[in-house]
Formats: sequence, structure tokens, C-alpha cells
Amino acid sequence: MSVTPETVKQMLKSEDLGERLRAVNQIRELEDTVVAFELVQSAVQDTNARVRYSAVSQMDTLGGQNLQVSLDLLLDRLKNDPEPDVQAAAADCIGALKLTEAYTDLEQLYHSTSEWLIKFSIVATLGELGDPRSFDLLKEALNSDIDLVKTAAISSLGDLKDARAVELLAPHVSNADWQVRYRTAQALGKLGGTQAQSILEKMANDEAEAVAQEAKTALEQMG
Repeated sequence: MSVTPETVKQMLKSEDLGERLRAVNQIRELEDTVVAFELVQSAVQDTNARVRYSAVSQMDTLGGQNLQVSLDLLLDRLKNDPEPDVQAAAADCIGALKLTEAYTDLEQLYHSTSEWLIKFSIVATLGELGDPRSFDLLKEALNSDIDLVKTAAISSLGDLKDARAVELLAPHVSNADWQVRYRTAQALGKLGGTQAQSILEKMANDEAEAVAQEAKTALEQMG
């Protein structure tokens, strides 16, 4: 059976979970993105978390058609969904769509949630969101007791391109975990400037080949 808006719409109303899951995945196949956006809005409110997760995850590509509607939907899932993975997906899409109006909500949720996945997704999306207000939150996240959150903060500070981050990242050059050093080299390359360049020159001799190579690549790109 060929995928049409009508068949997808009917399947989304099915009482059978398998049908609804297939339907939300078939939304990706629809050529008419306007219709696809309309259909995904109903799926975002589905009773099943897997359907909601799949629908929310498509908002990064479909949500640009109406940013206000997308903002409202994503904030609702971010703050009210009972499933952490759906909340995390909403945070991801807020960053992808650069919905800076949601920054305060992201910050509040970061401080109120105990779910590591949500904290990680919020920190990871802040670099893409690009809101200057997130600098202090990322600075705080660098001291998180969750390793993945710390690593995400390093990357997001690089994406934010705030020169103050160089000083914050400098101590991570000697981190015992080579992957942290690698992310640090990446971030410093994005930040640029003489201080970052000086640090990268030292990192170019890192004992881990991947870190040394990333530092050299960053230096080349900085000219």
C-alpha cells in the first residue's frame, strides 16, 4: 500500500499501537511537508511514549514551517511529558530550530530535573541554540558529577563561541580521559584566539594520537 496523507491519518487514529508507530514513521515519507507537519502535531500528543518520541524527533525537520506552533508543542512536551526520553527529544529540537524563546524553560528544567538524560540533552542543545545567556549554565555544567554532561558542556561552549570559555576549558587539557581532551581540542578550535592557539600547540603533542591530530587540525583551520 502506498503511503498517502489519508492512510497515515487513519493509522494514527488506530487503537493498535503497531499501526500508530508505523504511521508516525511513514510521516517521514510524505512529500507534502505541510501535511506532514499537521499530522506530526497530533502524533506528538499520542498516549504512547514511543509514538510521542518518534513524532517529537521529527520536529527538527518539520517544525520550521510554523515556529510558534513548534515552540508551544515542544515546550509542552519538555515540561509536561512523563517520559524523560521524550523530554530530551524536545530539548534537542528546540536547539535545532533555534527557539531561543525557550531558553529560560531549558534552564529551569536543568535545575529541577534529576534525570541525567534530560540534563545531558539540555546542555548538548545549548551550543546549537546559540543563546549568549547559556554561558553561565554551561559553566555550571562543566562541574557536573555526570561525565556525559561535562563533555557536552565542553562541546557546547565551543559552539557558543564566547571567548570567556577558553579559560574555563584550559584545565581539561590535562584530563585523564582522552575523549575529554579531544572534545576540548575541538572546542578550542572553534573558539579561536591567541590563548586557544597557545593551548592547542601544546595539545598537538598529546600522547593520544586522536587528540594530537585534532589539535593540529584546529591549528591549521585557525591559520
